[in-house]
Amino acid sequence: MKVQTFTCLFCALFAASQATANEPLLSDDNIKTAKSLAAIALASDHAYILVRDLTTKVGPRLAGSAADKRAVAWAKSSLEDAGFDLVKLEPVDFPVWKRKVESARVVAPYPQELKVSSLGFGGSTHGELVAPVVSFGSLSELEVAAPEQVAGKIVFMNRQIERSRTGEDYGDAAPIRYQSNKFAKEKGAKALLIRSLGTGPARFAHTGAMTYDEHNTNLPGAALSRPDADQLERILESGQELVLGLNLDTEQNNEGGSFNVVADIVGSEKPEEIILLGAHLDSWDVGTGALDDGVGVAIVIGTGQLIASLPKRPSRTIRVVLFANEEQGGWGAKQYAKVHAAELQNHIAAAEPDMGAGRIWQFETQVPATWGSMPEELAGQLSFLGIERGGNETRGGPDLKPLKDMGVPIIGLNQDATYYFDYHHTDDDTLDKIDPAALRQSVAAYVIVSYLLADMK
Repeated sequence: MKVQTFTCLFCALFAASQATANEPLLSDDNIKTAKSLAAIALASDHAYILVRDLTTKVGPRLAGSAADKRAVAWAKSSLEDAGFDLVKLEPVDFPVWKRKVESARVVAPYPQELKVSSLGFGGSTHGELVAPVVSFGSLSELEVAAPEQVAGKIVFMNRQIERSRTGEDYGDAAPIRYQSNKFAKEKGAKALLIRSLGTGPARFAHTGAMTYDEHNTNLPGAALSRPDADQLERILESGQELVLGLNLDTEQNNEGGSFNVVADIVGSEKPEEIILLGAHLDSWDVGTGALDDGVGVAIVIGTGQLIASLPKRPSRTIRVVLFANEEQGGWGAKQYAKVHAAELQNHIAAAEPDMGAGRIWQFETQVPATWGSMPEELAGQLSFLGIERGGNETRGGPDLKPLKDMGVPIIGLNQDATYYFDYHHTDDDTLDKIDPAALRQSVAAYVIVSYLLADMK
């Protein structure tokens, strides 16, 4: 399907905005209803109760695990209880990976234990692997390294990420985690160790996935806690040879799966036109998946629950999709785009919270020019929540990438990620990191944008 298809659709949808460029696109009734829903969101902890229940009754939800199955059942029941008109499960096939044993130590020159976390799709060492370490600061350094510099060694990728409200440095550094294996393996390395892609001082390792290898021939790989990475850096700077012992045991089954949970509040006038709200239901097996992405699940269900409580459905359909297995490769998002390809031209917009539990501070978009003044009008309705207008180049959440690539307009309600990567993919991703007031503000923002897009005439 081509982007031009969407452009034609929006030419039709927003032709009136071009013909009457100075007239507002949102009616007083639209705005009044949206603001009344936001007021309820700001006074209610219904979304917090949802994420509390998910993280307590299910806990961590590694894709394809027994806990993942419980999460799917919980999601289906929660969406039905929230008043959605249609709730269905759409199967998604994917490989299932899990950690079994992980440990690391400095063998020489200063023996001591280290804190590590195996990387998804990483292989096993089959007992303890003892080998010297070679360090690189970037993918480009590793890519140009001579094979004899790497062969027989443990490659240590030592790239620190910086804290920011946007969290953008994580995106810049993430290829180190999922691509380093390829170059290290080609040059004869025995294993891969990366500095955790995290910003906090706690001695937790931040897990994550390597690129999937169907033949299960990836190198053994692990993330090292930030304080321990600092320790290795100091030893390497002393000029002495650093020797590590790694014991990583993992398991991979290429024939696993789960479900995308898809729920609709069916539009009263244009049910075929869809406003999609997405979040991913799976999490890593560390922590309880509260920030990543339990809070996102709660935001989108909570938003739908408020809109479903209205005496009349909005004109267009509100669709919530809880995607399967985002953490290990976005499998559910790809499957949704494939299964729903024929109707993507009727997806008016899509939004996804997947950046922790901070307050939303910025409203961005990636929409065609045919939207006219709509983004600015939406931004105006969000300003009372302390949300500023950004640009028209939002990346959107990770599960929206297949939709974005096929031309679906993207709404970015950007959460403050200043402290998100202190906890991301660690044992410390737990419910106590969620501020209920910030969660209420996020639901209020989502309900305003979702309702206005769904009911504008």
